[in-house]
Amino acid sequence: MKTSNPLLDVVRNQKNGKAVGIASLCTANEWVIRAAMDHFKTTDLPLLIEATANQVNQYGGYTGMKPADFRDFVLKLAGETGFPVQRVILGGDHLGPLTWKSKPAAVAMRESHTLIRDFVLAGFTKIHLDTSMRVGDDDSHAALDTPVIARRGAELAVTAEKAYAELLARQPGAMAPVYIVGSEVPIPGGAQSEDEGLHVTTVEDLLATVETFRAAFSSHGLDDAWSRVIAVVVQPGVEFGDETVHAYNRQAAQALCVAGKALPGLVFEGHSTDYQTPQALKMMVEDGIAILKVGPALTFALREALFSLNLIEKELFRYAPEVRQSNFIEVLDEAMLRRPGNWKLHYHGSPAKVRLARKFSFSDRARYDLPDPEVQESLTLLQNNLDAIDIPLTLISQYMPLQYRHIREGKIKNKAEDLLKNRVMDCINDYLFATVPQGK
Repeated sequence: MKTSNPLLDVVRNQKNGKAVGIASLCTANEWVIRAAMDHFKTTDLPLLIEATANQVNQYGGYTGMKPADFRDFVLKLAGETGFPVQRVILGGDHLGPLTWKSKPAAVAMRESHTLIRDFVLAGFTKIHLDTSMRVGDDDSHAALDTPVIARRGAELAVTAEKAYAELLARQPGAMAPVYIVGSEVPIPGGAQSEDEGLHVTTVEDLLATVETFRAAFSSHGLDDAWSRVIAVVVQPGVEFGDETVHAYNRQAAQALCVAGKALPGLVFEGHSTDYQTPQALKMMVEDGIAILKVGPALTFALREALFSLNLIEKELFRYAPEVRQSNFIEVLDEAMLRRPGNWKLHYHGSPAKVRLARKFSFSDRARYDLPDPEVQESLTLLQNNLDAIDIPLTLISQYMPLQYRHIREGKIKNKAEDLLKNRVMDCINDYLFATVPQGK
């Protein structure tokens, strides 16, 4: 007997007038995932973790992991943290030609088919079909037509359904994937320029997108798969850049959201919801933007905690020359300087401004260099130095005031690991506030 996808419950609740949603944690960071699992295991909620096509693909992506590797990585962490594996939902984000968009369509789509197949066979059950970008032989001076986007998306859905049939033959009862579609898809990781235009999706474009995708699925014999298309990616007016956050404006998105609530079986998926206030996130869920994707804000919170711990370390061992300090902040920056390709398109301005952005930007391109061996060695040394002592509450109050309060309330201990995870949970809790009705 096949297991029902928990994401279908989110849609049903929304269509029954309940302001229920789910946070999608788009991250491959071990600290972030451990923090989420530690917290979620005290609830009965599913945990949705997504990997983008840049992070994870058939060639390893920038994490070095293929889809099956990422699955094994997440399930290994679930085992180590005691989180029930049956409550893990794995999602594939921006699955399509994104990584190969400079290639001709024939090549980019061939790679995309392999990508989709590998994700589905690995047991990912939330599949974002993203064919919204132009590829190498598309007209670079014209917007890509929605029928082209929908046709390419439907072609990938055919591959996904074939892969699911293959998986089902191997694993009877394997959960059927659900799909996310849409043609107004923000780029992964936030805007690359502070002055990029931001326009709320029009009702006309929404309805045209849904109908065009529906027709494309039907023409490819995908009526059953269409019943598992649960969300449309739209631009409700939220985005973030290097130094700015575009806050959700309920009035500006009102017409779009009213139209969305009238769509049978479909909710909205909101990308780039990072750094929105808890109240704004809750309004989004109330307005039908039921899937809230968050990525850089999670590692931004982790980076803040690591910097704070490094400053605490500097204070503690300033006059202890026998202690080798981690110099984490400097080691991370040196790693970023060795690989400017990870951030140079996102950070602009004077050398001083770029230097500041490397450390503190909302875009958090530092996350790409956290796995660097020298950075990891520095992080381990930082943790070991702080674990060798009781971190004074006075310094925690100075550099991590929210965590100081949680220590005083008996929720966490004054240890580096607890402090790191708790800072990440500050961010995740905003999403739980928004997506879980009070009293649940």
